This record gives sequence, structure tokens and C-alpha cells, in this order.
Amino acid sequence: MKSVTRSLRILEAVAQHQPVTVGELTKLFGLPKSTVQRTLVTLNEAGWLRANRKDTTRWEIGARVLAVRPAALQGSSLFAAAREPMIRLRDAVNETIHLSVPDALQCMVVVDRVDSDHAVRTFHTIGDTSPLHATATGRAILAHLPTADVDELISRGLERYSEATPADGVALRAELERVRADGYAVNRNQYRPDVCAVAAAILDEDGVPLAAVAVSMPDSRYEPERLPELGRLVVDTAAEIAARRTGA
Repeated sequence: MKSVTRSLRILEAVAQHQPVTVGELTKLFGLPKSTVQRTLVTLNEAGWLRANRKDTTRWEIGARVLAVRPAALQGSSLFAAAREPMIRLRDAVNETIHLSVPDALQCMVVVDRVDSDHAVRTFHTIGDTSPLHATATGRAILAHLPTADVDELISRGLERYSEATPADGVALRAELERVRADGYAVNRNQYRPDVCAVAAAILDEDGVPLAAVAVSMPDSRYEPERLPELGRLVVDTAAEIAARRTGA
């Protein structure tokens, strides 16, 4: 139990002081540096913490925290602003709506969901993670990130989940060009079999992507001719969430 308490205290300290170094945490708690380092690595492996991308000696909160308390990373304004527009979007299309946030370039994390009333529907548990390059929510985010970030993701290697997955740099960049042109991203069986989605990014005042909202459905109900309509709906919903978040 002591180790659990210690881990939670360190997690709280990182949230308060992020980005923070091992040395700073060692002084704060009076613990051996090796103990703090082991705790940080364990929390990182579990998705609760991550190394700061600009300075990997510093630690910060990971987006997995949002699975427990959605206000923890992006602020309660995002979660609160998204709920009503997500419900209206669900009512308009009667498909499952997901809100997901990026955990740096590591993954997307589902932080909220509004279910359809279909007996057969897509389902993601709150806290589920998925790769950026293979999903509509992930590519909606990537389309608004700097080229250097996309290059970094590609340099790590892109896993292929199906024949349709954009698993090389050329294919992914072409997909992102389409997202920027259309305003929304489309996933048809590119990650999970028989699962489709249409997603748009929620941007902050500076155009930085905070999250993505998606309409998700089984492939059996995916109708290509409805894509312009679904795309417009998710783009409008993302814009409404962004405006509500800032009070505009």
C-alpha cells in the first residue's frame, strides 16, 4: 500500500509542477532518486505519465488521466463544452459519438461517448487508446500538427492493421492532405474490422488541435453517399465545441 500511496503522491506532484525532473521530485519528497525514477517509469508504462517531448528529462501528465477525470488535462471547459453538441450529433445521425484526445504522438484516448440506440453499434470503453495514423480521430489531429510532428511519427514506423491502413509516409501524407482539404477525416476498416468513423478536430484559439469528435458506425451502415453530410455535421459539431469552450 505504501508504494501505491507513493505513486499517487508523485502523480499529483507531476500534475502540479509539470514538466518536472526526477531531481525536483526527489527533493520534494525526500526519496531516493532510484525510487522516484522507478515510480515514474511504472506510471509511464501505464499511460499516466509521459516524458516531455521537448525535454525528455522532464515529466508531465499523460492523457490516460482523462479516463478517470476528464478535466485533468485539457481543463473542464473542453469536456463540459462537448457534451451537449455530442448529444445533438448523436440525435441527428443515430450513431455512436466519441470524444478523443491525443496523448502527444503516442495514441488517441477516448474520454467521452454518447451511444446510439441501434442494437448493433460500435463501442469503445472510456480510456481506450488507438493509433493516430490508423484512425479518423487520429488523422483529424495529425492534419493540424506541424510537419515535423508527422515526420517524427512516420520515422517510428507505422503499423498496418488492415489492407486499408495508411502504413507508409506517402500514404499517410496523402490522407492528411485530404483531411485538410475536406475538413474531416474518414476511417473505413483501417484500424478495426467493420468499424467506420468520420471525425473532425477541435481547435484552440491558436489552431492547435485539442481533441477530435467522431461519428462511429459499423461498416454495414456506412453509406459513401452520406459522407459529405456526415463530414459537415462533425465539422460543425467540432466548431461548436471549440466556441463553447472559449465562451464565444
